[in-house]
Amino acid sequence: MLGVRLPSGIGNLWGEYVHWNTLPTVLRSGPYRFFFYSADRDEPPHAHVERDECGAKFWLDPLRLESSRGFDRAEIRRIERLAGEKAAFLLRAWHEYFGD
Repeated sequence: MLGVRLPSGIGNLWGEYVHWNTLPTVLRSGPYRFFFYSADRDEPPHAHVERDECGAKFWLDPLRLESSRGFDRAEIRRIERLAGEKAAFLLRAWHEYFGD
């Protein structure tokens, strides 16, 4: 599995390695990349979104912000509108990817 060691002080819930081939991109829109972590199958349907060093997580049904880092409120509102417009697509992609 292809992996990248994160710099010191940066971690994630699954340890200090990010395996890029387990982060399927399901939508790109403008500067935003919507993706899933393959390890998230036991959580309710959701999508992660990132731009540069900023990130957020949105539950998909019903659509709501779960967490964010680095985005200001106005940008979160723009991303939430975009996620709302694409919610049916993102939810379908979740079920197709995770097979449920």
